[in-house]
Amino acid sequence: MTFSELNLNRQLLNALEDLGLTTPTAIQEKVFSTVMSGKDVCGIAQTGTGKTFAYLLPCLRQFVFTKEKNPQFLILVPTRELVVQVLEEVQKLTKYMSVRAVGVYGGVNLRPQAAEVVEGVDLLVGTPGRIVDLLSTGVLKPKSIKKLVIDEFDEMLNLGFRAQLKNIFDRLPERRQNLMFSATLNQDVEVLIKAYFNDLERIEATPVGTPLENIAQSYYEVLNFNTKVNFLKLLFNENSDMNKVLVFVSTKHLADLVFENLENIYGESIKVIHSNKAQNHRFGAVNDFESGKCRILIATDVIARGLDVAEVSHVINFDLPIVPESYVHRIGRTGRVEKKGVAISFVIEREKEYLSEIEKLMNYEVPRMELPEHLEISTQMLMDEIPKVYTKATDVKAPKKEGVGPAFHEKSEKNSKVNVRRSHAAEMKVKYGRSYKKPLSK
Repeated sequence: MTFSELNLNRQLLNALEDLGLTTPTAIQEKVFSTVMSGKDVCGIAQTGTGKTFAYLLPCLRQFVFTKEKNPQFLILVPTRELVVQVLEEVQKLTKYMSVRAVGVYGGVNLRPQAAEVVEGVDLLVGTPGRIVDLLSTGVLKPKSIKKLVIDEFDEMLNLGFRAQLKNIFDRLPERRQNLMFSATLNQDVEVLIKAYFNDLERIEATPVGTPLENIAQSYYEVLNFNTKVNFLKLLFNENSDMNKVLVFVSTKHLADLVFENLENIYGESIKVIHSNKAQNHRFGAVNDFESGKCRILIATDVIARGLDVAEVSHVINFDLPIVPESYVHRIGRTGRVEKKGVAISFVIEREKEYLSEIEKLMNYEVPRMELPEHLEISTQMLMDEIPKVYTKATDVKAPKKEGVGPAFHEKSEKNSKVNVRRSHAAEMKVKYGRSYKKPLSK
């Protein structure tokens, strides 16, 4: 099937031709007619298979120009980077259309974004927190919203957006179409779907958690942090095909630590990005990585979802994520649009259980590789890596004292009397032969 067979209008077809796209991906083809019919949809497909266009194409096909300033479409995404990316995709597809698209996200001044929304918007892309801000201040009036799109729904819940999502659902018109897309689903997502959406049609292009066939996966058992750093240097120096590498690290502190160990060697060709970095720094690092100015990008999972950087040659998991679905999203940054990719993981002893859960999710056994013989194995460990030694606490009994009497004595006869409650009425009856009551005072 080609895009021309999907009942797209001439404006969208011209935009797709300019992009050099003629054939829809599996998820784009499967979802299109169902979305056009007005049904609620939950679309599941591997990362890198075109989910963004899967919901944008039918939405834009049904777009009707109006002088109304309030948005017709609301698209929720988990990160600022994804807001920018989706907005760029909208602009590509609406090259020959008059669609006012605006992106909003937190971490920056609300006023300029609010001014854009007030000026008029047809399609609004935003993070849940900033959308709640706009709703609370009355800047965003949701009465005209016809379609709600939630991209990376499971990541929304992982990042703690549950309260904001419920707030948004309660404020939107009941008569709307709901479209949800993700590479994975979990139990929390299923519960929220049942609570807020009826008769959601589930469309799977591939089973949940299926690894992309064009990504070569492997893992190495590595002793500690410093050995991992040595291994990174070895890989970067000996593999010229590592021209665009994403290195995923579990925490912000470790990401900065890896960067500090490599910055002196690779200079401007290495960047680090995580949620503590300023917004301009985050956008700048992603842009440098996409343009090729930066060869190595060290990141936490903040950009694992939805980051669409062309031709990422390798993904390296410096350490494994606790949530197995995050691994699928991480490695999905490479091998996109039918290109080959490589995913390498460093695994320490305590992460082997994470690897087992990942393999169970994917129903695939990741091949184990042997470490190079000339790799420098470090014995120096971080404080967190040093095994903690616990000593068993023993109860020490005080020595028994000889010739010591009890710590109490018998009461004296005087103090051994028992207090008895007296009855005044009974005593008066004995004394006078009848009950006696005090006269009431006047």
